[in-house]
Amino acid sequence: MSETPREWKYLERRPGSSCQQLCIKGKRIWAWTLYCEMINEKEPRTPQELADDWGVPLEAVHEAIAYCQANPPELLEDYRKDEVLAEAIGMNDAAILRSGRPRPLSTEERVRLGL
Repeated sequence: MSETPREWKYLERRPGSSCQQLCIKGKRIWAWTLYCEMINEKEPRTPQELADDWGVPLEAVHEAIAYCQANPPELLEDYRKDEVLAEAIGMNDAAILRSGRPRPLSTEERVRLGL
């Protein structure tokens, strides 16, 4: 039985984005960005600090955290695509990374890779 998608008060898909994960409505802030700042090992931030720094309601930060902790499939798929893209353009190759010139991808290559 499939789970019914949760209705989010503060989260939405970013119109026009190739990413499927959710962001804060009306802002260009990915839920994952807020979550990562909260769990950062070196400098973790509280939800209140995040709300203040990003100019969003505290409830929006809590909702973003809950969304990410639920490990939604679209978050995993976006991560997978990022990894595939990094490999395809050479960002895992030290020489290419040092040069600052990633390998360009054609539209056909992007389609083939599922990007």
